Amino acid sequence: MYFPSSLITTAQLQKEFENPNVVLLDCTIDKVGQSLKDTKLALIPNSLFFDIENTFSDHSSPLPHTLVSTEVFTKGIQELGINQDSIIILYDRWGVYSSPRAWWMFKVMGFEQVYVLDGGLPAWKEKYHPIADQYLKTLAKGNGQARFNTAWYADKTYVLTQYENSKASIIDARSQARFTASAPEPRAGLRGGHIPQSYNLPFDHVLKGNRYRSKEELEDLFKTFDATHEQIFSCGSGVTASILAFASHLIGNQNIKVYDGSWSEWGQEDLDLPIAQ
Repeated sequence: MYFPSSLITTAQLQKEFENPNVVLLDCTIDKVGQSLKDTKLALIPNSLFFDIENTFSDHSSPLPHTLVSTEVFTKGIQELGINQDSIIILYDRWGVYSSPRAWWMFKVMGFEQVYVLDGGLPAWKEKYHPIADQYLKTLAKGNGQARFNTAWYADKTYVLTQYENSKASIIDARSQARFTASAPEPRAGLRGGHIPQSYNLPFDHVLKGNRYRSKEELEDLFKTFDATHEQIFSCGSGVTASILAFASHLIGNQNIKVYDGSWSEWGQEDLDLPIAQ
C-alpha cells in the first residue's frame, strides 16, 4: 500500500498534490431526497469526476447503481486517464457517502492502490485549503485494465446460498425502522423487512459527523460479528452497504462482500424471496 491505511487524511492528500501517479476522483451522487445539483460546484483542486450514476452504473439493469461490466469499467477509467499503477484517491462532497461505494467498485475490478479521503470535501474545507469550481481535463488516455475479483462481490444467487450459513454474517446498513418494516421503503414496489438471519447495523453508526469513527470504536461496533466469518453487506441499493464494508476493511477483516442488488432486488414483490420482519 502506498499509504499505511485505505483511509487517508487531508494532510496526506495535500502532500501528494505533486505526485503524477495520484488520480483524485470526486465520486459524489445524490442521496435519497437530497441533491447537490443546484449548488455551486465546489471541488478539491485537480479532481476528475467518477460518475457513479451514469458512466459506472449499468442502465440495462432495472436496479439502481448496478455494477457495470469489466469492459465498460475499463473504458470509463481509461477515459479518466487512470493507469494500472495509479494511486486512486476517492472523495465525495457530502463527506463520507458514495466514496466507499467507488472504493468497493475499484476493489471488485481488481485495483489495489485505492484510498478514501476521510471527511471528503467538508474536511478539506475545514482546513481552509483551496477550492476549485471545475473538473480537471484529462490529457491522455490511461492504460488501467479491470479484472473482476469475485471475492468482493455478492449477487442474489450467492446470498440465497449463504443466508442460512452459520459461517456467514449478512449485515444490513439500512435504518432499524426499514429493517423491521416499521417504516416504508423509499422505492416503490418493495416489501418491508430484511433477509432472514441478517443483522442490522445502520451505516451512520460507523460515522461521526463527516468522518469514520476510530478503529477502536469500529471494533466495538463489529464485535457482534465473528471476524472469521464471511461478511456480506446489504442496504437499499449497494451504496451505504459499502460504507460498512469499508469500515470492516479498516479494522482488518479480509472476507468482505457487498450484495450489489441489495434490498432494491431482494425486496421485489415478484421475486418472492425469503423475508423476515
